[in-house]
Amino acid sequence: MNRDDEGAPASWEVFLRARRGLAHQHVGSVRATGPDAALAVARDLYTRRGDPLSLWVVRSDAVHTASPDERDPYFAGARHKPYRYPEHFPPLTEKGTEGDHDQ
Repeated sequence: MNRDDEGAPASWEVFLRARRGLAHQHVGSVRATGPDAALAVARDLYTRRGDPLSLWVVRSDAVHTASPDERDPYFAGARHKPYRYPEHFPPLTEKGTEGDHDQ
C-alpha cells in the first residue's frame, strides 16, 4: 500500500505486552485508516482477555524484514565457532578430574 493513498485502509501490525518484564509480542494485523483507528481496532480485537500493559501498532509497510533467501547474512550459524553452541561443552553433571560438578 502506498502512503499517498489518504483515507484508504492500511495494514497495521499489532504488538502486545501482557505484563511488566515481558517483551512485546506480535499478535496479529488489523486494517485501519490511521494510527488512532488502528489502536482502537487492535484494542477491540486483541485485549478482550486479560489486562495488557501496552499495545503497539506499526504500519506494515514500515516493517523491514529479511527474507529466507537472505539466510546467510542474517540467520547463518557460526559452526566455525563451536564455543557458541551448548553441545560444545560437557554437561555439568558429568564427573571430571576434579570430582562431581553438580554440587
